[in-house]
Order: sequence, then C-alpha cells, then structure tokens
Amino acid sequence: MSIAYFWSRSLLGNRGFLWLLLWCNLLGTVYGYYWYAEQMEYTVANNPFWQVIFVPDSPTASLFFTIAIYMLLYPPKTKFGFGFRLLIEALAVVTSVKYGIWAVSIIFAGYAQGSPLVWQDWMLVISHSAMAIEALLYVRLFKLGETMLIPAAAWTFLNDTVDYTYGVFPWLPVQLMDDIASVQYFTFGLTLFSALLAWLVIRQARR
Repeated sequence: MSIAYFWSRSLLGNRGFLWLLLWCNLLGTVYGYYWYAEQMEYTVANNPFWQVIFVPDSPTASLFFTIAIYMLLYPPKTKFGFGFRLLIEALAVVTSVKYGIWAVSIIFAGYAQGSPLVWQDWMLVISHSAMAIEALLYVRLFKLGETMLIPAAAWTFLNDTVDYTYGVFPWLPVQLMDDIASVQYFTFGLTLFSALLAWLVIRQARR
C-alpha cells in the first residue's frame, strides 16, 4: 500500500477503515475515562459536581471524534442533525489537535525536568499524536465550515478557564507543579493555535 493511498480519500472514506477507526477511538475513549477515574472521583468529592465534566479533556476530545466518524458512516438526515454534525466535527478537530499536542508536550516537558518516561507515557505519546493527526486528515471528509470553529474554540477556551480557575486541569507530573502559570499560558495559547490551524486546513481542503 503506497503512502499516497494512505493519505487519500479512497482509504480515509472506506467504510471498513472508518469502522476500524471508530472502534479504535471508542476503545481509546473508554480507556481515557478510566484513566481519569481517580481525578474525576476526587473532583466530585471536593468540588461542585458540574466541574467534573471539564476534567477528562482528552477522552472527551476522542469522544467527539468517535461521534464524528459515526456520522460519516450514517449521515444525519434532518436539519437539526446536520447542524449537530457540523458542531461535533468542529469540536472533534479543535479539541483533538489541541489535546493531542498538549499531552505530548506536557509528557516531554516533565521528562525535561526529571520525570521518568515509562511505557504508559510512550503509549500516551503515540495515541495523542494519532489524535491530532487523524483530526487534521479527516477535515477533508468532514462538512464543517470555518464558522463552526467559533463555538468549538469557545467551548475549548471555557474548558481552559474552568481548568485553571478551579484547579481541575489534568494532573501534571510533580516536576511541573511549580510551573502552573507557564502551563496555563501554554494551554490557552494552544487552544488559539489549534483553532487557527483547523481554519487553515479547512480553507486548504476546500480549494
């Protein structure tokens, strides 16, 4: 199989490949929520209940992408369903790119300050890199336009604001706990970068 075929619409839009991708992302989503289970339990016990929705960032991004792939397989037939599809696709692209890059960056930032890299870290590096890459690849098959990036970016900025206002951001390597301000600035900046990158890729894909 050539590299050109791998990047082509023929493979990306193949129903068998879409089902494989859906199941990989669904299983990754389930595992991601399990990964965050302890922090979610801690948040429910120590914070207002509504804040727990903002804790599992990456699994929620993966969930958006899983739903977006499902709607490629079974496109909605109503006007409301089509609008919902556009929003989910925008959320999938912005959040998958953002949290894919964020997780890999934080892992290596922790390593640079002395946090050991274990096999789970490499698993996270691979899976989160794949999140960002697949989101950018599937822009060509998604229906979203540039305007849907506005609510997607707004949601992601809201998530950032809740994370760092109420301290429900993903637990960091202990070596980075004295760099919270820098992590916060990086996180907000990465949301803007991800939305702009999605906008550029969408414009390029529509040419």
